[in-house]
Amino acid sequence: MPPSAKLLLLIFCFVLLVESRKHRRRRWTSQLEVQRASHIYKKNRDMTKSWKGKTEQLLRVDDHDFTMRPAFGGPAIPVGVDVQVESLDSISEVDMDFTMTLYLRHYWKDERLSFPSTTNKSMTFDGRLVKKIWVPDVFFVHSKRSFIHDTTTDNIMLRVFPDGHVLYSMRITVTAMCNMDFSHFPLDSQTCSLELESYAYTDEDLMLYWKNGNESLKTDEKISLSQFLIQKFHTTSRLAFYSSTGWYNRLYINFTLRRHIFFFLLQTYFPATLMVMLSWVSFWIDHRAVPARVSLGITTVLTMSTIITGVNASMPRVSYIKAVDIYLWVSFVFVFLSVLEYAAVNYLTTVQERKERKLQERFPCTCGIPHSKTMMLDGNYSESDANSLAGYTRNQMVPEEEKQEKMVVHLAMSNESNSSRKRGPRGHVGLRIIQNSHAIDKYSRLIFPGTYIFFNLIYWSVFS
Repeated sequence: MPPSAKLLLLIFCFVLLVESRKHRRRRWTSQLEVQRASHIYKKNRDMTKSWKGKTEQLLRVDDHDFTMRPAFGGPAIPVGVDVQVESLDSISEVDMDFTMTLYLRHYWKDERLSFPSTTNKSMTFDGRLVKKIWVPDVFFVHSKRSFIHDTTTDNIMLRVFPDGHVLYSMRITVTAMCNMDFSHFPLDSQTCSLELESYAYTDEDLMLYWKNGNESLKTDEKISLSQFLIQKFHTTSRLAFYSSTGWYNRLYINFTLRRHIFFFLLQTYFPATLMVMLSWVSFWIDHRAVPARVSLGITTVLTMSTIITGVNASMPRVSYIKAVDIYLWVSFVFVFLSVLEYAAVNYLTTVQERKERKLQERFPCTCGIPHSKTMMLDGNYSESDANSLAGYTRNQMVPEEEKQEKMVVHLAMSNESNSSRKRGPRGHVGLRIIQNSHAIDKYSRLIFPGTYIFFNLIYWSVFS
């Protein structure tokens, strides 16, 4: 074999030896890494992968029948309740209900869920474990709609303590009925209640109670309503009896609401009062201005009808009279009476004019003579006619020269009055209106405002 071939063979064998050693080193290193990783995994294992089995082992869920209540066959199990009101969403007068969002929490002890713990720490779960254990079957009495919030998951929390005490919390929105009394509307206060009760367990099996008395009910300070002022929240409890099933513990969340009056003052009371005052303007209008007074009366009547219809459209159809109905209908009566007042004035004026026509037909010699009894005299009138026209009788006969002077003075005064009317007609417009007004208008200017003010004093003193 030539020396060059031997050299190449030696180089090839050396390379193979080096590569084999590198391969064996890589294998040994990888085995070391695997062993080290397995050691780290055993030291810090993933608890989430073995938590399911550990939970079932600690709580022993499969070892008990959780379809039965704790201490079945023994005394009633006490279940404490506390509530935190998150919001009052709406109050509906038409439907007579309210909508509330709250956190409902239950507290009880179930020894079947006790577990050993060296740190005495509780375990917290979501709603998936609730389906496997016993929980109180509390429901809302007189509720129309209710649901548990489920975004992004069911808003349910279950916390179990080592000694078996359980905290069960839910976030619920419920719409419940509220019996409202509108006899003082809109100056009213309403008291509504949300009632909680066990559906299946009577007081012999389950005893519901407020965990901390009145302190069991907490509210958010930011709770506010547009039409109501929330005066107070308080809790009560009593037994409820059903003839077919027995006695049940019932818990009440009571809250009192007082309605804001300012909105109704602007939308109802002020417009109604202004319409009544507007109807009084017709008492100062000449009774001969028929279109003005009739149109004013009809406009105020129609406006009051619109106000009454608008208020009743947003209210339930109750069979009793509300406070706002009393005010609006009394105001409507005042407006309607102002229209009837002008009808009476127009009728009496027509009757009076008919009587004057009959008198004028009976005594044609007095036709056309003004009340001042002044007219232009000429030589065709006799002395007796002149005396009668000047306001003198036969018993008041005076000498001829004095009589002529008095007639001249009387005619001069009439001429001065006529000239003053010609010079200043504007200064006597108010006087003419008063002279042309009927006696009923004069009395109405005082009677209508006085009576309406007296009604307002009585109304606000009774209902406010």
